[in-house]
Amino acid sequence: MSRVETPTGAWAMDVEPSREGIVGRSLLAAFAAVVALWPYVPVVQAGQWTLIVGTLIFVVTLAGAIVRVLMADRPALARTLTTLLVQLAASVFLLTAMLLPQTALLGVLPTPATATVFAELAVQAGVEVYNGSAPLPDTLALRTVIGTAFAIVIILIDLLIAHRRALPAAVLVTVVGALPIIITLGEANVAWFVVLAVLILMLLRSSAGHDRRSARRTSTALMAGVGVGAIALTVVVAPTLPVSASWMVPGSGVTVDASLRLGDDLRRPNATQVMSLATTSETAPYLRIATLSRFDGDVWRPDREATQSLSEGFGDPEWNEEFTGDDRRTSIRVLGLSSSRLPVPYPAERLVGVSAGWEVMPSNRTVVSDVVDASGRDYTVTSAIVQPTFEQVAATSAAGGEVDTDEITDLPAIIPQTAAEVTADSASDYEKLIALQNWFRSEFEYSIDTPVEEDFDGTGTDAVATFLEVRSGYCVHFAGAFALMAKTLGMPVRIVVGYLPGQLTDEKRGDDYVYAVMSDQLHAWPEVHFNGIGWVPFEPTATLGTPTAFARGATTGGTGSGPGQTPTPTTAPSAAPSDVPTIAPENPDEALGGDVVRQRLDPTPVLLTVGAILIVLLLPLAARSLRRAARAGRARHGDAASAWLELRDTMVDLGLNPSDAQSPRVRAAELARERGADPASLGVLVHAIERASYARTAPGRPARDAEDLAEPLHRVLGQLHASVDARSRFGALFAPRSLFVARPTAPVGV
Repeated sequence: MSRVETPTGAWAMDVEPSREGIVGRSLLAAFAAVVALWPYVPVVQAGQWTLIVGTLIFVVTLAGAIVRVLMADRPALARTLTTLLVQLAASVFLLTAMLLPQTALLGVLPTPATATVFAELAVQAGVEVYNGSAPLPDTLALRTVIGTAFAIVIILIDLLIAHRRALPAAVLVTVVGALPIIITLGEANVAWFVVLAVLILMLLRSSAGHDRRSARRTSTALMAGVGVGAIALTVVVAPTLPVSASWMVPGSGVTVDASLRLGDDLRRPNATQVMSLATTSETAPYLRIATLSRFDGDVWRPDREATQSLSEGFGDPEWNEEFTGDDRRTSIRVLGLSSSRLPVPYPAERLVGVSAGWEVMPSNRTVVSDVVDASGRDYTVTSAIVQPTFEQVAATSAAGGEVDTDEITDLPAIIPQTAAEVTADSASDYEKLIALQNWFRSEFEYSIDTPVEEDFDGTGTDAVATFLEVRSGYCVHFAGAFALMAKTLGMPVRIVVGYLPGQLTDEKRGDDYVYAVMSDQLHAWPEVHFNGIGWVPFEPTATLGTPTAFARGATTGGTGSGPGQTPTPTTAPSAAPSDVPTIAPENPDEALGGDVVRQRLDPTPVLLTVGAILIVLLLPLAARSLRRAARAGRARHGDAASAWLELRDTMVDLGLNPSDAQSPRVRAAELARERGADPASLGVLVHAIERASYARTAPGRPARDAEDLAEPLHRVLGQLHASVDARSRFGALFAPRSLFVARPTAPVGV
């Protein structure tokens, strides 16, 4: 009987499965989804995203299996549409509950606010990927986009495998899995290629073994041969792929969180611009991201105080009005920086230009968010300029904050002893802090390598003790040592993570000066609280920034620019602090040295990776083409068995379901009647196979007057291809079923 296509035929075919078959294909779909997910694990840091995607795989495939089992006796189209709707609804509810519950009704039902936040997160995730370097941090933006993308991928994989569409399912898994390998130009994952090859064989086997149009007997030897060849090829090709550790824009982005793990970012070989800022002042302010006040003996913990809406402002001022001058306005544009905190100058009083989702932490005047990212933000901050004189600050005690004495118990003796020795000749708290600042800047050297070489690259008490002995480190060590020493003196102190002011450019926005903030200006510095003045920053890091120094008498100093009261700090270690702003060179290469060779994207790894994947996918096509060519060559010399076997295998490939019980004459008549094959050409093939089967010839000798069977064979095969739809022809070309079914033992009835 001929196969009649209906409007639902594309997805109704072969979908009257047993319940056992439904469960089996759901398990295969879950395995395929895991294979697609695997390459993303090395390029995104471990975190909640893996739990989210793993839960999606379980929920989506389970929902699909349950619906298909419950609706096994329903029409195929209704079953398919219901399954899709249930899987989509389950994915939406799950993603909303796990990612954006605060925007949803009852924590699971998405609202317009959910859609708005999602759109912002999608944009931020794109910026993070473009500007980031592997492994990317597990941010909310990336979790949202990866979770949503994989929800769609899992649903599609489950749909394709449920309907035994082996080829599109294999292509989808391959493309999704290959994306991180191609984009990162990373090390070839041989194990993944091998597992992918096994999965493709399983998909082809499932499709050929359960399709109603396919023969029942499987060619185990041939399937094993193709599988071994595919796996062997991946093992040989994959290790030859070049290795690169960077993304398409090498080193072009940085992710900053509320911690003191700054070493890796500071050691980046090429500095990139992360922000630009324009200010009404001729000196730019330090930009803060987070403060860390709690020390547990090993690390400084970020402050996580109560927050309030940005519309409610930054809270009451901590300083007396007599110490303030004119306000400063700073416009900030975040470029290659990803963070859940907005960089702002201190003390910020007003911020405009950002959407909903940002909140203020009044205790330290920072701006944070649980749902959006700083990437791509463009906003303006108004901040106060606090300018007490030397006499005023010296007359004020360092107090008003909290000093936890438990934090400084059991400190190495070198820390309190050194603090007492350095400040022995100082009278006021401020003068003691200045003495510490000057001691660090004059007796220590700046180095990002020494802490690694000497194995003390941390902020714990032992690391600080080693730093005080070695007297070489970078900002984290200077700030950590200063803070612990100030604590031993009974002063409230905290550490700030943020950025130095940047390089003054020759650009101006109206009357505003424009500064470029680079990735290697990521910085940490200490602050000490003074009653009536607020938190006063200090700059102990040798050769970086400008040290704090309040002016005496009628001349005012201030803390408006961060540590120091003189113009812009330097951006890299130098012999002394800069007294004037530095101009960014017109040629960016000049900032990196004279003969800088910029890293360019090498297309070779991409081409080799794509080539290896294509080879694996095209192996069935190549094997079938070789078999067809060999048979055609033998048919040209009168080999009727080869011609008839090729005719039979072509029918299998096209899904025409040949029966091994048919005689050649019955099969030829059916093909002429139902497929429009040329009766004359079929007659030539039938006559040849009958003569080869029944004629008396000497063993091993062909029949006399053997004619060329290749021409009628090709004519019939072309007509069979023309009688089916494009999808069947495509499947026959790239996923030939005849490779995975056994041939009959004799040509007759093939």
